[in-house]
Amino acid sequence: MRARSRQPIRWGLVALAALWMLVIVPLSAAAAPYAALVMDARSGEVLHSRNADTPLHPASLTKMMTLYIVFEAVENGEIGLDDRVKISSHAASEPPSKLGLRAGQSIRLRYLIRAAAVKSANDAATALGEAIEGSEARFAQRMNRTAKALGMKNTTFKNAHGLTESGHLSTARDMSILGRHVFYDYPEYYNLFSRITADAGVRKVYHTNRKLLRSYKGADGIKTGYTRAAGFNLVASAERDGKRIIATVFGGRSTASRNAKVAELLDLGFRRSKTRVALHKPAKPPYMGRINGDDTPGGYGKKVRLAGAAAVKSSLRPKLRPATEEPAPILVADKDDIENAVLAAQEVALAETEPEAGSSSGTEAEEAELAPEADSEVLTAALDVNPEVTPEIRPESIILASREIGEPNGDPEQEIVERVSTSGGRHWGITVGRYPSQYKARKVLLQIALNEMSTLDGSLRKVLKRTGGYDANFMGMTRETAELACRRLQAKKITCFMIEPTG
Repeated sequence: MRARSRQPIRWGLVALAALWMLVIVPLSAAAAPYAALVMDARSGEVLHSRNADTPLHPASLTKMMTLYIVFEAVENGEIGLDDRVKISSHAASEPPSKLGLRAGQSIRLRYLIRAAAVKSANDAATALGEAIEGSEARFAQRMNRTAKALGMKNTTFKNAHGLTESGHLSTARDMSILGRHVFYDYPEYYNLFSRITADAGVRKVYHTNRKLLRSYKGADGIKTGYTRAAGFNLVASAERDGKRIIATVFGGRSTASRNAKVAELLDLGFRRSKTRVALHKPAKPPYMGRINGDDTPGGYGKKVRLAGAAAVKSSLRPKLRPATEEPAPILVADKDDIENAVLAAQEVALAETEPEAGSSSGTEAEEAELAPEADSEVLTAALDVNPEVTPEIRPESIILASREIGEPNGDPEQEIVERVSTSGGRHWGITVGRYPSQYKARKVLLQIALNEMSTLDGSLRKVLKRTGGYDANFMGMTRETAELACRRLQAKKITCFMIEPTG
């Protein structure tokens, strides 16, 4: 009798749950105001907007700011990716979506970042804020300082996760600005937002917007958000044919309709944006960390006290070295000499990094010959060298460089060129693909080198002949530089693998 009496109650609860999902949630989402903005990320130009400056509930779009500050803190040494964070009862008690952290549990910071970026876990976001600033309230103050520095004029944060709270508001324009800064200010972390799955330490997590990432060509982020008050929100970014578009929607009525609207807005952005646009990256804001517990921006660090005689009271200028009878000659070189010297040094470096004759079999260890004349034309155009201009004769008093002619292997014509030592762990490299011809491989290397000068500066471009084609490699890098270069290239959908030192 008891089992029969409970059965109607169970069915009643099931009916109420179905009514909630089918009627109440869609009605509450439909009541949320709609806002949208489309931006060309390269220039910051707004291509379309609707209610873009209306303050609305951002929901979990908030976590973009939480993660932005965490990236800033890691970069400035406040905290490390492998530092362990102790979970508070406040963080553990956050409602879903959550990672399922327990109070007192210890977990590495990198796992909390993945959970917040991929799964949009509220407990992970709160734990990140507490790890950086000690409490969520102090972290919210830092979020607002950072928002002001980024130019987010109509945004106020009250928490680190985005659950509905009075006064916790933002706009479609401000969230688009934030998304653009996330992409350009911390490109080494941006790939997190395109991961379909991620290891969050305690378990594997899945991206909240994997459907759009899989279905829309070029989509690689950034963040979803949903609460009853906010509706279905999304800041999406996609790249096609050298164009990058950011589309933001507030107040979608469902996941499916929101994704369809964002896809429509991204298409609009690609149609309206210009093919050739000068890249104007947003200015990175000043560091918003704290000094010795003070809320004043400007840096984070420990106070060092010097007492007594140890305190420095004056700055003494060092004395000049005694002058020699014959001052050393001034070395001067013009643009052409520098470029020729760099090319010559690279050729010798490539030869030095090759294995000795007999150490490898077949053609896999054999370096490709110089590319045909078309390759030299590409290099000449890239370096802006005019081969028809004859330099003027230089005065004999100016010493440009010195070289010695040696006779290795009995060849009096061979020049010996010295190059900078690659000591200090610069024995790593990266490969950016295998190509059907020497010319194609060298052209790709040159294009990537020009686009990634910040990470590939000082590396050596090297083409190796393989059985299936020609490998395009950058050599003479440290492990850290190689890892950073690969992360940046992979974020741009460019194939990249690291090459470990041999021997």
